[in-house]
Amino acid sequence: MAKNLVIVESPAKAKTIEGYLGKDFVVKSSFGHVRDLPKDNNAIDIEHGFKPTYVVSSDKKDIVSQLKKLAKEAEMVWLASDDDREGEAISWHLSEALNLNLDKTKRIVFREITKNAILNAIDNPRDINIDLVNAQQARRVLDRLVGFELSPVLWKKIKTGLSAGRVQSVAVRLVVEREREIERFKAESAYKISALFEVEGKKLEAELPQRFKQEADARAFLEKCIGANYTIENLEKKPLKRSPAPPFTTSTLQQEASRKLSFSVAQTMTVAQKLYEAGKISYMRTDSLNLSVEAQQAAAAQITRAFGAQYAQTRHYKTKSAGAQEAHEAIRPTDFGAIEVSGDRNEQRLYELIRKRAIASQMADAEIEKTTATIGISTQDAKFVATGEVIKFEGFLKVYIESKDEEDGGDEDVKGMLPPLSIGQALKAIRINGTQRFSRPLPRYTEASLVKKLEEMGIGRPSTYAPTISTIQKRGYIEKDNREGKERPFKTFTLENNTISEATKTEITGAEKAKLFPTDTAMVVNDFLVEHFPSIIDYQFTAKAEEEFDEIANGKKQWNKMIENFYGSFHEKITSSENIERSSVSGARELGVHPENGKKVSARLGRFGPFVQLGEENPETGEKPIYASLRKGQFLESITLEDALELFKLPRVVGTFEDKDMTAAIGRFGPFIKHDSKFYSLPKTLDPFTVNMEEAIELIQAKRKADAEKLIKSFPENPEIQVLNGRFGPYIVAGKKNVKIPKGKEPADLTLEECLELAAATPDKPARGRFGKKAEPAKDTADKPAAKKAPAKKATATKTAAKTTATKAKATTSKAKK
Repeated sequence: MAKNLVIVESPAKAKTIEGYLGKDFVVKSSFGHVRDLPKDNNAIDIEHGFKPTYVVSSDKKDIVSQLKKLAKEAEMVWLASDDDREGEAISWHLSEALNLNLDKTKRIVFREITKNAILNAIDNPRDINIDLVNAQQARRVLDRLVGFELSPVLWKKIKTGLSAGRVQSVAVRLVVEREREIERFKAESAYKISALFEVEGKKLEAELPQRFKQEADARAFLEKCIGANYTIENLEKKPLKRSPAPPFTTSTLQQEASRKLSFSVAQTMTVAQKLYEAGKISYMRTDSLNLSVEAQQAAAAQITRAFGAQYAQTRHYKTKSAGAQEAHEAIRPTDFGAIEVSGDRNEQRLYELIRKRAIASQMADAEIEKTTATIGISTQDAKFVATGEVIKFEGFLKVYIESKDEEDGGDEDVKGMLPPLSIGQALKAIRINGTQRFSRPLPRYTEASLVKKLEEMGIGRPSTYAPTISTIQKRGYIEKDNREGKERPFKTFTLENNTISEATKTEITGAEKAKLFPTDTAMVVNDFLVEHFPSIIDYQFTAKAEEEFDEIANGKKQWNKMIENFYGSFHEKITSSENIERSSVSGARELGVHPENGKKVSARLGRFGPFVQLGEENPETGEKPIYASLRKGQFLESITLEDALELFKLPRVVGTFEDKDMTAAIGRFGPFIKHDSKFYSLPKTLDPFTVNMEEAIELIQAKRKADAEKLIKSFPENPEIQVLNGRFGPYIVAGKKNVKIPKGKEPADLTLEECLELAAATPDKPARGRFGKKAEPAKDTADKPAAKKAPAKKATATKTAAKTTATKAKATTSKAKK
């Protein structure tokens, strides 16, 4: 047995590190955290200083057992988890769970997985930093208290299965508030004047600096230009310098990978983790802009070798964030000379981004000459302006240009050159355009721009951004979606050959790609929290908590005192929330009455999402209300009576096929066609309000064909049993159960008896839901209409039958048959 046991977080990292250490070392992985708070209400002893109880996770018991055995046999145990608070907590949990002898235990840290970094860490061990551990404990305990006490309030007052969190609820609030800003925004139009001139056979584009609010003023300006002469009145040349962006931090990497590579935040972190574990980049969770002296020297050598010494410029960047967690390095390549690092396309693309950004950060400024030409109009005082740029020295632009978000004006591109010009030179006007332009609201957040906003506000830290963004989407608060824009008319005036013509054209406005949209649930929950738990969702409170975690990490504050200061008033509000009337927080609205039958029309949030209701239940006559789900992009707080009346046109009979009706409707998971008790999801190209009989038949036949190709074997004597071909290979469906086929068994040769035996040997899936019975809300009459929401219930079967993966398809089909 080796004398030294090194424990790291991931197996990929273990494999890389083992190659750097000699035969006296064995490197094993803990596969992340080995202990956590139990999932019950006994995790934190509130009465005794908020003392947490930790348990070894069920899936880690074997790993802990193996590590214990190896630790006993080793002369020295080296805890080598990541160099941040989370990593420090993992090392501490390992020392506790494995009952490590402190005299035989050393903590080592490194920010990159290279031989020099690993050997240097072994030469400079330290003890576990309990202050960093306590900062992590404080975050974990605070978030557990908030989640476990506040979430049940949401179940009782709004809807089962909801969750609240100190950071996630603030992130949701940002998206909700941005959506409402956009809803309130009223676009204003103004007329932009642009001109195209000819000078010595070359084209020159120019603009009028001011815009006209009124159409009449824009037209009047063009009328004054009829017969005018145009002259270069002034030329101003001004040298400019542009400096490179600093190397990446976690959040700037997430933002730039989103803009340049279209990566989600989670995807960026997954790919970066692989690059780090393979020893290709430094640690990817950091808020530092610093580069080590060695890294700066390596970058300078690579720049000099590739471009020449004049392109190299050593730069020191200072982190702007006052709450930067650790003064470590920015994200950079471990070898600046390495260009190809992986056969995986995404890993290679992200690596190139990191490498180029780090190299550019150590390069000289770009030197640019900006020329501004002022063009006089003989018939009026207004001036056209033309601008152009000439790059005198590329500097860092030879390697990298940073992208920008929509709200920052898009990418920073160098403008084109102007043709040779001189003062007094006459220009020939080819045409002058007046174009109606509209003001735009702030754009909806992307995952990356939301991370940027959270960081600017001091909310969260590098390790929390990706989990937060993923959580709010998984919980159904936020949807990442594309939206088609709407056509909008705009006017143009064109002066050409001394004649003004006008036209009305159309443009697409409001198109969105991969943007974050709040759901109605998010809006109702957000408003409830803002009104009744303002401290939890307060931006300053959340940012201040991060500052307090920093103080704990620096040994300036006791972690349980911080929790105590928060918990008293928070728990009081939880207790007093019992008095809140559920009906007051459902988002319910009365929209008016149906113009034909006089029945009341209302909108509300139910168990399966937002819906509108026509009429009331009448026990005496047996009359029941009609329900309809809201369409994508519609919100409870803004839906109108006219919108609701449109929704009640569904379900509608599209036509008949094989002597059975085809019905179009919208359900919990979107629009569908129902035919012969089966459900077929409508693609985005088909609208349930307009889909015709031919399109519906084509959809049904395409689905039947796909299902037929999927079926390997069926048994007429027991239709509940089928052998299907799924995306992960053949499998058996037995009622609602999916059953693996053992290796060596030919799927097509399976008998009914063999299928039943295999099904009997496969355990049933446990009940879904993290909290089991506890997740059930209080029985309340406010839930009754939602429970009867026919379209939503049907949609459950709909989407599953028509859209789910092969491993779940049969379960729903069976339900439909029943």
